[in-house]
Amino acid sequence: MDRRQFVTAVLAGAAAQATPAWAATSGIKAIAFDGLALFDPRPIFAMAEKFFPGKSASLVATWRGRQFDYTWLRTIVGTYVDFLQVTEEALAFAAEAEKITITTEQRQQLMAGFMNMKAWPDVVPILKSLKKKGLGLAPLTDFTVPMLEVAILNSDLDGVFDHLLSTDLVKAYKPDPRSYQMGLDAFGLRREEIAFVAFGGWDANGAKAFGYPTIWMNRLNVPTERLGALPDQIASNFEALPGFVGR
Repeated sequence: MDRRQFVTAVLAGAAAQATPAWAATSGIKAIAFDGLALFDPRPIFAMAEKFFPGKSASLVATWRGRQFDYTWLRTIVGTYVDFLQVTEEALAFAAEAEKITITTEQRQQLMAGFMNMKAWPDVVPILKSLKKKGLGLAPLTDFTVPMLEVAILNSDLDGVFDHLLSTDLVKAYKPDPRSYQMGLDAFGLRREEIAFVAFGGWDANGAKAFGYPTIWMNRLNVPTERLGALPDQIASNFEALPGFVGR
């Protein structure tokens, strides 16, 4: 075995350990979902490319980064505002940082995109199947309740969710434990009975640290966060979810 083969084998072994084929989640009674695990933001970023051809990648990267930086910082210092305001402020910062002029109309359309989201294509049939099998379901997300209500209506998911758990209810963004606590309070279950479906690696780490059996929907195939805890399973789409929760 040459050096390249050895390194490849070691990395493959590490990946297998980080992404077990099955996690001990047979006692799951409910599932909580990050908003972006459910609803697809890509049309918003495609709109940015339409407005700013060739410049949108840097704009979106800065926008998305500041969007979550601001949620964490506002939670730490106790200056909570809702996710739409955070998102608009992050967009203003990103435009200035990337030296891109955004008109009022463009800004309004980009922000409106967050109020008109739809589910990822693989989400709806899986959720409806899990609902029929008796699992409790709820978004547990930084999104506002109006954002969730519109996205649910757009996605033909009306009646699927038992609760709409927005961080607006506790005025603390994920990964603050107060946000994850909403799942326990809403469902009246123990941590080990509620699976969490994350979109971001940092959120997967936060949910796992809180005590939820956690599956990370790594749709963007990004590296694993180095934060001291790994999710129980990493998947690329919702097809893995029924097996993860034992259904």
